[in-house]
Amino acid sequence: MISIKNVKFSYDDSENSGLDELSLHIPKGQCVLLAGVSGCGKTTLLRLINGLIPRFYSGELSGQVEIDGQAVNGYDTDDLSQKAGCVFQNPRSQFFNVDTTSEIAFGCENLGFTRKEIHRRVDETVKALGITHLLDKSIFSLSGGEKQMIAIASIYAMGVDIFLMDEPSSNLDAVATQQLRKMIERLKAEGKTIVIAEHRLHYLKNVVDRVLHLKEGQVANDWTSTEFQALGTAELGANGLRSLSFHHLINEEPNKVDSADTQLQIEDLWVSYEPKQYVVKEVSHVFHQGEIVGLVGHNGQGKSTLARCLCGMVKEKRGTVSYDNTLMPHKKRIGNIYLVMQDATSQLFSDSVLGELELSCQARKEDSPYTNDEILDMFSLSHLHDRHPISLSGGEKQRLAIAAGMAQNADVIILDEPTSGLDHQNMKRVKEVMKVLRQNGKMVLVITHDFEFLLNTCDRVLIIEDGTVRTDYHLDEAHFSQINKFFLID
Repeated sequence: MISIKNVKFSYDDSENSGLDELSLHIPKGQCVLLAGVSGCGKTTLLRLINGLIPRFYSGELSGQVEIDGQAVNGYDTDDLSQKAGCVFQNPRSQFFNVDTTSEIAFGCENLGFTRKEIHRRVDETVKALGITHLLDKSIFSLSGGEKQMIAIASIYAMGVDIFLMDEPSSNLDAVATQQLRKMIERLKAEGKTIVIAEHRLHYLKNVVDRVLHLKEGQVANDWTSTEFQALGTAELGANGLRSLSFHHLINEEPNKVDSADTQLQIEDLWVSYEPKQYVVKEVSHVFHQGEIVGLVGHNGQGKSTLARCLCGMVKEKRGTVSYDNTLMPHKKRIGNIYLVMQDATSQLFSDSVLGELELSCQARKEDSPYTNDEILDMFSLSHLHDRHPISLSGGEKQRLAIAAGMAQNADVIILDEPTSGLDHQNMKRVKEVMKVLRQNGKMVLVITHDFEFLLNTCDRVLIIEDGTVRTDYHLDEAHFSQINKFFLID
């Protein structure tokens, strides 16, 4: 089905080779996981299979990539689009319509199918994938998981045999991740060939047939599903891979805080974007200096809105926010409470990595205990100090946004999905920096769907449901089964 022979590729203006003399064969109907640290070549491999390299990504390419015995660069674009389709990490980037039905039909329209054939394909697609309930909806009203389903459906309707997925779970909550797993199982049952590049591995246990571990553009290990699941946590970590099980991550002695320490106090907070349509409702809570608190909940429950309100981006309709027994109206919170947004690109403004930190320094009220050079080193960004932020990878942008928050030396730092798209090593790096912030007396709040990161990092967890705090407990052995159940971990 897919044959790659002695392929070597390096992007233009890049120091690192994307792939280095890579050879492999993926037979028809096989479900393959591509695993490895960021920059190992996973995304490059997907781009080669779907023809984006060299059509849209230029560089030096040698070797042969074939689908069904024919070179990929020998296919017309229309013919190749009916062979292989890709679901990107952010499905919004591949949408062309504002409603779901039109989006599913869009690829078929571009291929010139008749109106009757397009209707038939759309009907068969939503029935086969079990998403009839998503027809005729606004794209903008969909959750992250629903957007992934529509992206997959738009490819399915074109009749492709090969599904390529790049970090499909990175922005999904527990429910949506399980829906994604079921969708993959449906495609697999139909005999589709599936190639998934992924950092979060646990939801794919017993789904994938094979795991290709890439390292520096080559296949370092080629494991069967059984061999992969037999790997211990230490061996996975040594290879830069995330965990398959989580009980060992529970902290037997979680960090305890002194209730007399500085506090961030929220009292009866209500937030809405439309009149009387409250996204955050009657939230009252106390956060303590020197603790890391995880804010979890399914998509659309108000976590990000609460974060935006706390940092002053959105004004509350009623309620108060106090810090160290001093009331903080929303304008005063700007600069004292720093938010690292999920889309890091939207808050990078300078023309260099170092300049981004220097820009943050202008907003801080007192000196930081760390120099900008030390902060860049903490996040392994020193070698990129002259690079334009927009030219960085997704993971590098995420780390830079967090580094900018550290440079600003805010009292409270809120991170919205800080590990989206991060590999094991960079997840650990973010964890260690957050613990440095805690040691320096900062309050750290983390919005996350990343169960592994939550257990690795946080002292306490708040479960937010329908805009309010439903549950609050320490992350310890006594509460492991409770949080395990929330994240739907087997």
